[in-house]
Amino acid sequence: MSEEPGSERVIAGRYRLLSPLGEGGMGTVWRARDEVLRREVAVKEVRAPAGLPEADVRRMYARLEREAWAAARVAHRNVVTVYDVATDDGRPWIVMELVRGLSLADVLDAEGPLEPRRAALIGAEVLAALRAAHAAGVLHRDVKPANVLLSDDGRVVLTDFGIARVEGSSALTMTGEVIGSPEFLAPERALGRTPGPESDLWSLGVLLYTAVEGASPFRQDTPLSTLRAVVDEELPPPHRAGALAPVVEGLLRKDPAGPEPGASTPAPSRTGSSGEPSPSASSKSGGPESGRTPQSVRVSVAGAHTEYEGSCPPPHGRAPAFTATFTVDRLPARVGYRWVTEDGSVSAPGWRTLSFPADGDRSRQDTVVVTTHEESGTFEGAVRVEVREPVGATSNAVAFSVTCVTRTETETETEPGTKTPTGGASSSSSPSPSAPSA
Repeated sequence: MSEEPGSERVIAGRYRLLSPLGEGGMGTVWRARDEVLRREVAVKEVRAPAGLPEADVRRMYARLEREAWAAARVAHRNVVTVYDVATDDGRPWIVMELVRGLSLADVLDAEGPLEPRRAALIGAEVLAALRAAHAAGVLHRDVKPANVLLSDDGRVVLTDFGIARVEGSSALTMTGEVIGSPEFLAPERALGRTPGPESDLWSLGVLLYTAVEGASPFRQDTPLSTLRAVVDEELPPPHRAGALAPVVEGLLRKDPAGPEPGASTPAPSRTGSSGEPSPSASSKSGGPESGRTPQSVRVSVAGAHTEYEGSCPPPHGRAPAFTATFTVDRLPARVGYRWVTEDGSVSAPGWRTLSFPADGDRSRQDTVVVTTHEESGTFEGAVRVEVREPVGATSNAVAFSVTCVTRTETETETEPGTKTPTGGASSSSSPSPSAPSA
């Protein structure tokens, strides 16, 4: 790239790249100028891992674009603002606010370990960012010091949402390259299980440990040995954490829901009794109120049109649709829930609330429709519901399949608005549920 004035590359006819701000495994962050609004911005250039098949590259870019737009829904002072997702050279470029300052990683390299109080203040700001994101149904998946910015105006800003996750919940690419930072991955993610808010809280625990102790607790010589340590090795006791130690130890429990086998001293878990992540020094107890039995919730999911083949996006009346039935044991009640696909993708707008009035029925329903804007390929997955309040519960999962047919000269008409293909290849992915239909 030439350094002569006016010769810099312009992305999507609007964003002029000025200088690189940083580089990682998934791409480069540039300082750029928005030529339309005449302001400086940060632009994330996303690059697919080398050797990834073209079909997987397209799906990866499509997913990253969706996740960037999901992050744009999170409006919070501790979350970097996403302005735009531009497409240039067949790749998404994520346009964000330019935060002037240093990353926490830069500060740790320059100053060494932090005092527990300073680390706790930074951690509280990161937690506020995560709570705002989780409330919108957005997981970060790569919480680490390099993604925490300490701005010149005093803000603590969490950036780079969703970039670590490429395909499903796997931590490895097809070539064996670790995506994201293995030393910050939660055990459930290292094992290939569906991530949740508690997985981000584990990463926050590793961040806090690193900030006060000066070294990551599970880092080994290779990515695979690091992942093995995350899953199997005991946490090295923190020696410099002071009053922050119980919080760090609670966040870094292998089991996100409860104490380690044989643990003699209680410490907080990564999830509180209500299902809302809580890294506080003491977990809330969810005992009965005034001697009453705690509210119970039963939820089941039924599907319709679960196998679709035709042009995409599927017509609304033929697309896979899923209806969840919620039943409570007494009224009034309030149920907090979200729709989730088998790969951990969350339906917009994330957590929802269903109210059961005192004079109403004890059962209510909600419906979502699965869609995709891909032109071709077979997309398979499953849909379920997670309940977080008043108690935790999970529904059955219902599988679906969407086969998108590309129109060609060899297609034959079968009915108005549909086509039948005479051949073609397919690929595999998992569309996310759309917002509930009427």
